[in-house]
Amino acid sequence: MNKATQLRYNMESLCIYQFKTDPVMHSLLHLLRSIEDGEAVLEAQSAFFSTLAPRDTLRRYISKLILTDDNVFSKAAAGDAADRLHPAILDGVKSDLAKLEAIADLTPEDILNAVENKDLREVLGTLPRWENGEALPPLSQNWAEQTEVLAAFHKRNGYGLFANYAAFEWRDHALSPISATDPIQLSDLKNYELQRSQVVDNTESFVCGLPANNVLLYGDRGTGKSSTIHAILNAYKEQGLRMIEIPKSAVEELSLIREYLADSPMKFIIYIDDLSFDSQDNAFTELKAALEGGLSACQPNTLIYATSNRRHLIKENFSDREDDVNKNDTRQEQLSLSDRFGLTITFINPDKKDYLDIVEKIAADRGLQVAGRCRRAVGRASRRSFSPVCPPVYRPCGERSAPGQRMVKIRSQIIKKFHFLFTEF
Repeated sequence: MNKATQLRYNMESLCIYQFKTDPVMHSLLHLLRSIEDGEAVLEAQSAFFSTLAPRDTLRRYISKLILTDDNVFSKAAAGDAADRLHPAILDGVKSDLAKLEAIADLTPEDILNAVENKDLREVLGTLPRWENGEALPPLSQNWAEQTEVLAAFHKRNGYGLFANYAAFEWRDHALSPISATDPIQLSDLKNYELQRSQVVDNTESFVCGLPANNVLLYGDRGTGKSSTIHAILNAYKEQGLRMIEIPKSAVEELSLIREYLADSPMKFIIYIDDLSFDSQDNAFTELKAALEGGLSACQPNTLIYATSNRRHLIKENFSDREDDVNKNDTRQEQLSLSDRFGLTITFINPDKKDYLDIVEKIAADRGLQVAGRCRRAVGRASRRSFSPVCPPVYRPCGERSAPGQRMVKIRSQIIKKFHFLFTEF
């Protein structure tokens, strides 16, 4: 039996890693089957090369498929339960890994040696060659012996789509991965240590499998509520935390989202930014059920983190109460939503002292020294209740603004906006 035929048998006998529907692996299997079909091998090898070449080298591509596959072994490993799998499943994993490593070593010469027709061999020799390359870590030589290392990888990085991405959007009733996330770290955020420590402690308990609360972060704009949640993801994604951002319009699908994630051993934070409801918006009833009281609401692998500028979340007018017979019942229903979050954290605008402290800390991180005139300028800004995340833009000293021109506030790094007021160390 030649090598190409043996590899075809290997691909057709995979039991744990089912890659036949993958475009590259499907094209490869077609190539191996076409060796005995005469001239069909020419078209099959051309198709395989054109499918593989834009994506990666063969060995690297197959190793990536292994690391991101959604199967019984990877799912159990992500939940730290790989050692509890039936021994037959573990044997199947080892067998598949050995077969896949052999497939990853396939070269154009192996195809040439399997073709008996001399004319076909001459033409095949003129076709472009694919490269095998190197496997992705932690896979190296002897893939079948790397099951423990592979299990540790899945425990740390997840499986399937969750192994490639840490953040997702819920769009059109499905998860859509976010490839470029906010790189902000917890160390980049200044002051508000008490508030962030509460979020960190709660998240750490959640990741470790301990009891944790749904969280509402509310308060003034620009105080770092959303940034805190973004930084939380970056801090704990290597420990298996994943985040799914949903718009307010998708709140009614919370039960569907949780059911979708119920079988996953990973930990998920469902993130709702700038949450608020109108008095006539019935979506808040779904959120109340998801937070507390719904039959399918309490999933141990999901939490809800929300931000809002409103403490009570529901906009209320005095006119709403005029014709209501049971005014107190209605008011209690509207105000009870925020109370259903287990942890409510308040972010308020800093006073002058804290504002100056934030500016100086950010400047120090960037190797800059705050000049005296900068402190005076920022002090004036703080009296105008500017937020630390949305500082004002000032003109250099001696330059006058045009009559009636307003100061522009933009969300950016403070240092960029005050660069003319800082001196380098």
